[in-house]
Amino acid sequence: MSIVPQLMSFNKQFVEEKQYEAYVTDKFPEKKIAILTCMDTRLVELLPKALNLRNGDAKFIKNAGAILTQPFGSAMRSILVAVYELGAREVLVIGHHNCGMTNLDVNGMVKKFSENGIDPLAIQTLENAGIKMDRFLRGFESAEDGVMHSVRMIRKHPLFPKHIPVHGFVIDPVTGKLDIIVEDYREEA
Repeated sequence: MSIVPQLMSFNKQFVEEKQYEAYVTDKFPEKKIAILTCMDTRLVELLPKALNLRNGDAKFIKNAGAILTQPFGSAMRSILVAVYELGAREVLVIGHHNCGMTNLDVNGMVKKFSENGIDPLAIQTLENAGIKMDRFLRGFESAEDGVMHSVRMIRKHPLFPKHIPVHGFVIDPVTGKLDIIVEDYREEA
């Protein structure tokens, strides 16, 4: 059974009781930061609390591993929009320990595609068209490596302004302890 009816029932009550009023803000990040982080469920509430961020303080861009795999993909586009259109003046890349993208088994994932009905010919066609599964599904050896990869890609991006600092962190998904990997990374601009 789908979870949609349960979600819609709660939502109706949420709106009727005006519970949304506690979250009203505008589209501009109050603290002028954009955060690229992982979609991990443990970080949904923990990360903002660990950084003392409230609704409206930051732009959150989430994906698997906080990793940029393409310089012109949707995550990088979101970072550029946050900076140029929404007033972000710093970018934080926040990975986490025990991430599912650490040492991701690309071959195992491709096998799961087939097990779920994806025609192997479709995968081969993508590979032939230049979409290499090992690059598309790329993980990293450690959270620190993943963070540094994304920080470098942002800093080197031809459309990213050189005066905007990019910082890298790793958070413990249990305690919320944050470790600085790199602050205001500019060495390889």
